[in-house]
Amino acid sequence: MSLTNQEKQALVNLANTARKRAYVPYSKYPVGSALRTKSGRIFTGVNVENAAYPQTMCAERVAIFKAVSEGEKDFEIITVVTDNGGSPCGGCRQVMAEFGLDTIVILANGKGNIVEQTTVNDLLPGAFTPEQLKS
Repeated sequence: MSLTNQEKQALVNLANTARKRAYVPYSKYPVGSALRTKSGRIFTGVNVENAAYPQTMCAERVAIFKAVSEGEKDFEIITVVTDNGGSPCGGCRQVMAEFGLDTIVILANGKGNIVEQTTVNDLLPGAFTPEQLKS
């Protein structure tokens, strides 16, 4: 499915708005994400830090887990907004790969400007996927 620039920007704007709700008392690095499923539903997420650092949850995974908890597993596009247009961590890339290597990934900065468009496959070449567990 082809997405218009207007649709992409609307998702970036949702992620940027969500970013304001991030809980980041330690890193001061708010991240927002907006995920659109193939059925058209949209889920947002923010990073939530914890004093026990490994328990922190990334915005991308929050959006994905919200979608899955609502019965959605077919994703079309995910946007990630940070102050500087940073890229998803390895853990988030692996979670994205679980649900489709062809998912579009849009990275944007805090001003709402798109800095990169890619796919999960391009972010995580050689991904370990569910197909490798089949006998």
